[in-house]
Amino acid sequence: MTEQFTHLDAAGHARMVDVTAKQPTVRAATASGRVQCGPAVVAALRSGDVPKGDVLAVARIAGIAAAKRTPELLPLAHVIGVHGVVVDLDITDHGVDITATVRTADRTGVEMEALTAVAVAALAVVDMVKGLDKSVRIADVQLEAKSGGRSAPPIRARHRIKPCAAPTGGLRSARSPPRPGQGCAPRLVSTRCATTRVSGARRHATRAATSSSR
Repeated sequence: MTEQFTHLDAAGHARMVDVTAKQPTVRAATASGRVQCGPAVVAALRSGDVPKGDVLAVARIAGIAAAKRTPELLPLAHVIGVHGVVVDLDITDHGVDITATVRTADRTGVEMEALTAVAVAALAVVDMVKGLDKSVRIADVQLEAKSGGRSAPPIRARHRIKPCAAPTGGLRSARSPPRPGQGCAPRLVSTRCATTRVSGARRHATRAATSSSR
């Protein structure tokens, strides 16, 4: 069966999905992200000494405003009623953690609104502190949970994929399945070890053949 993309018509042209037949339901989505900063920026955030002013307050308002303007940024997003937005920012030892939850009672979900709120709040943090540290970076912007609608479970757990440790020596890529409960990128398997095992088996077979012929 060929999968059909809902944002493409029969000719392959982009389109906005028609949701007029859907009934409005209560929906929510939560997204998260972080801004990674150096120790000097973290200290300035905690002491309130950032020259541009209250970083968290500016970022919070930026995130809320962005959630309401998502259709202006994403051309195929629907214009829906954004009925509630909460943006939380927490200063950590490594920067600022950001979480946004958006709620609506409409015909489609608010995942993109939540992601947009986090992304723009993170951009606002960078704009406020870039004078102190040019190396600040935005990381891990992702959907954490969604509810409401036909296809949404109440909560979707996130398993961040971490690369497996690779052995030294000759390497080849092998798509080994991860162990249960572990998210893992394709493992790197040593071809040197495999070659050594094959060579040892051949030597053993040669010796056995020589002994039998004597």
